[in-house]
Amino acid sequence: METVILAVVIAVVVLGALGGLVIGSRRKKSLPPPPPAAPDITAPPAEPHVGDEAETPRDEPRRTIEEVDLPDGSAPVAVEEPPALEIPEIEVPEPTAGRLVRLRARLSRSQNALGKGLLTLLSREHLDEETWEEIEDILLTADVGVAPTQELVEGLRERVKVLGTRTPAELRGLLREELLKLVGTDFDRTVKTEPETSKPGIVMVVGVNGTGKTTTTGKLARVLVADGRSVVLGAADTFRAAAADQLQTWGERVGAHTVRGPEGGDPASVAFDAVKEGKEMGSDVVLIDTAGRLHTKTGLMDELGKVKRVVEKHAPLDEILLVLDATTGQNGLVQARVFAEVVDITGIVLTKLDGTAKGGIVVAVQRELGVPVKLVGLGEGSDDLAPFEPEAFVDALIGD
Repeated sequence: METVILAVVIAVVVLGALGGLVIGSRRKKSLPPPPPAAPDITAPPAEPHVGDEAETPRDEPRRTIEEVDLPDGSAPVAVEEPPALEIPEIEVPEPTAGRLVRLRARLSRSQNALGKGLLTLLSREHLDEETWEEIEDILLTADVGVAPTQELVEGLRERVKVLGTRTPAELRGLLREELLKLVGTDFDRTVKTEPETSKPGIVMVVGVNGTGKTTTTGKLARVLVADGRSVVLGAADTFRAAAADQLQTWGERVGAHTVRGPEGGDPASVAFDAVKEGKEMGSDVVLIDTAGRLHTKTGLMDELGKVKRVVEKHAPLDEILLVLDATTGQNGLVQARVFAEVVDITGIVLTKLDGTAKGGIVVAVQRELGVPVKLVGLGEGSDDLAPFEPEAFVDALIGD
């Protein structure tokens, strides 16, 4: 019995020792870190609804309506007015009557070369062959041309031989008569702007670069407005950058309407629209400014012929004016020939016919084309375009 009890005690002791060993080994192992605590999440503020305050009202003193100073309405309220549009002032052009009378002063520097030079030679006591050759040289230098010069010299020689004794007054009268024969007094120099059937009259202006073609078109509009005519301008020079702007400025000065198209557009289309609007507006005259094309470029000259054909779908052209620079001399005749082959030139406008020009070009170009000089440009002023008057022109050349 004692043996059994002793065995039980030993077994209990052994089990207790084994249990302590197991517990001790477990304590020696590192425990895993505790899980992180869940963060405190603050709920976002609720979206304000209609009628809610934007923020928590503060305790501030408030004034009643009686305590608030209101404006009494006596102080003026400044209101900014929109800037006024600048309307171009319409000018009143100078009347055309008597404009060419001013040519005397403009040609005063040219008289020594032509008129006074001829009078000095004709006043010599003996007119030998050398003197007549000097007279021919003066006429040729003035761009009169070979054939007209020979005619003038032959006429003068015959008249002087019959006249015999020559006083200064007789010589001046003699020279005036012969020059008038060359310039021509039987031409119809009226610019045709009144068609026989219905309005408007249609005038096309042609010429090479640098002759003052666009400026001449604008000045011609002033001449017509001064005579009481209503004008529409067609800016068919679409190849030069500032041509349409320049023509429109001329038109605005006298109240003329300008029809234009896009830069580089079809010139014939612009010309067609200008005539169409001229008819719709009941205008008296339509002036068409064409491109300042070089006379040596065949394609451009063909384009000019196209403009003419398209315009004539509305109505026949009443005038085709060729603008020539009077200072170009015989080179201007070359230009005139080429243009005359493309369109039917009906009149000449000579620009820069002032003290620096050679007046004989009037005779030469009329002989070349068989059409009259109808207008002359006397200078750079707005009203320095005048109807050509042969008597006033010759008187300006030979002086008083």
